[in-house]
Amino acid sequence: MQPIDWPGALRESVIAGVVTLALAVPILGMETVDAGGGTLGINQRWWLVGVAVLVVFLGRMAMALTRPARQAYRPEVPLFDQAIDYITPYGKFLAAAGIIFAFVMPFMPFANRYVVDVATLMLIYVMLGWGLNIVVGLAGLLDLGYVAFYAVGSYSYALLAIHFDLSFWVCLPLAGALSAFFGVLLGFPVLRLRGDYLAIVTLGFGEMVRLILINWYDVTKGPDGLSGIPRPSFFGLPFKRRPPEGVESFHQFFDMDYSSMHRIIFLYFLILILALITNFFTVRIRRLPVGRAWEALREDETASRSLGINPTNTKLTAFAIGAMFAGFAGSFFATRQGFVSPESFVFIESAVILAIVVLGGMGSQIGVVIAAFFLIVVPELIRELELYRMLAFGAGMVLIMIWRPRGLISRRSPTVLLGRGNGAEL
Repeated sequence: MQPIDWPGALRESVIAGVVTLALAVPILGMETVDAGGGTLGINQRWWLVGVAVLVVFLGRMAMALTRPARQAYRPEVPLFDQAIDYITPYGKFLAAAGIIFAFVMPFMPFANRYVVDVATLMLIYVMLGWGLNIVVGLAGLLDLGYVAFYAVGSYSYALLAIHFDLSFWVCLPLAGALSAFFGVLLGFPVLRLRGDYLAIVTLGFGEMVRLILINWYDVTKGPDGLSGIPRPSFFGLPFKRRPPEGVESFHQFFDMDYSSMHRIIFLYFLILILALITNFFTVRIRRLPVGRAWEALREDETASRSLGINPTNTKLTAFAIGAMFAGFAGSFFATRQGFVSPESFVFIESAVILAIVVLGGMGSQIGVVIAAFFLIVVPELIRELELYRMLAFGAGMVLIMIWRPRGLISRRSPTVLLGRGNGAEL
């Protein structure tokens, strides 16, 4: 093991402390407060700056001093990957246990309205992550405008339900089909683009859709958004305390006391089933020739072309199917909120969905679920930190990407093993 470089460790720690000081002075050291009379004052918190600098200095020093020991201990397979390899044979049992828990969670003692709402929000992002995983994780096409298909699905459902009085189950496939059509429209101009150029074009497409939603006021109501979106019913039974004349509500049909939790739990199960359908479809299609073509295109487009794979059709199918699932998720979002506006489909939403895919491990289904938990649920758990919530969230993201740069589940068995049957991927 190499000796400890004390001067180098001190130099790194001092530099990290100086950078922290420069960032902490405006962020932590000065807080604007209401001074009365419509004026703002500054509350100085230099002690907090000192704590931040000291923590970073000591943390950097500890990392520098333990670097020789960490470099000397380099197992062939990291401990986290060893744990993944250990549980992989039990993957189906763990998945079944997770699904069972998801179905019984709303009836657990701790499952109040807030818990079910957060779980529903997480499942929306899980479904979006699984949809984007087709484009990014399997086909290797960097898409920064995925929120555009999410918006198309939401607005398609809202317009069809409001103006044509169609039910949720009729609007759902129509919204998915329209989103898939927009996915094909995006796919045609970017057939020859790769990498950063593809990302820039998809980013521009997402902004174009958002600006159209803002400026096409006659159809989308612009910044005002669309309200009064019909809510889904349980086989025609509405979740209303006082339904219209001649219509029986959910609680009346089952002879129960009215509770607003009925609709919340129903929406939770609705998005859970949609997410499971998305997962089932993705797992199955990746074993088909089109799924293997996506993975071949991701690894090497030139080599896949030489093997007879049509890159045009392969890319278009990836964009269309990924966009279709975004449209389904957008339909559920619209009916859950009862209101949609362009502010819900900004670029940061695409960044969060892409972060879920990358953080979980591109191509990994269970990785998307774990990453969605970290990115959606954990920020809710630390909401009490108020101003420091996003700072702690960002720090956690940085640490995870340092620890697992290829994602939480970066090791995955091949989809197909010649002579040994199909692989089992996480």
